[in-house]
Amino acid sequence: MTGELLVETRGAIEIATLNRPERLNALNEALVEDLNAYFAGLADRKGVRVVILRGAGRGFCAGLDIQEGRATDETPVLRTLRTQTSIGNIYRKMRACPQPIVALGHGAAAGGGLSLLLASDVRYGAPSFRCNAAYIRIGLGGCDMASSYFLPRLVGASLASEMILTGRFIDAERALGAGLISEIVDEEALLDRGLALADEMLATSPWGLRLSKQALNLNIDAQSLDAAMAIEDRQQVILSATEDHREALTAFLDKRAPEYREK
Repeated sequence: MTGELLVETRGAIEIATLNRPERLNALNEALVEDLNAYFAGLADRKGVRVVILRGAGRGFCAGLDIQEGRATDETPVLRTLRTQTSIGNIYRKMRACPQPIVALGHGAAAGGGLSLLLASDVRYGAPSFRCNAAYIRIGLGGCDMASSYFLPRLVGASLASEMILTGRFIDAERALGAGLISEIVDEEALLDRGLALADEMLATSPWGLRLSKQALNLNIDAQSLDAAMAIEDRQQVILSATEDHREALTAFLDKRAPEYREK
């Protein structure tokens, strides 16, 4: 890790903070490397059960740092391909990691920064929050960094097309109305709200939480109702055979908090 991403551990919760406030947390190569390494490593870290993702300073993430330059002997095409692939891999790893990701948006989330929010599982926004799919504004296609995959699924085809075909910003109120964020929270209370949600998730069984995220990921692209229900049935059969399921039932009947053992 290069230090462009700060990670704070609070029990089973980790707070990952994009840490380039002087550049509005724009994605340079070092931050991209840190994000890839962090989200890839989560698969083997069962002690971490929920991740909170946020940005330092005045905004969440301004997207790709187009002012960054690094000496290289690559051709422009190969350098661009490497950049596209390395940033895109962040979102793949966010969806693949078993931990739910709670994103806290404030200020601007533009381009690749918007996609960090879209690839998260739950999103809260401050009143200052605004976001856009910026790519078309710099002479590129508006569909980039999984925006054409995530946005229509989250906000519907009309608003997704409006954002992608114009690059215009939408504010927190419109993001809330479209279902892009779950709630608008005062900026000073944003982290506490994310931690409170994470605590609710921690009250569930560890394997139940992991497999629920997996099922949501799979079923967003399920070919049919039957395919979606087959995944749900598989999950429930597996979980019903665990000791944690029996403990949760006993605790419920005893009116006490369950003590999970991940078995």
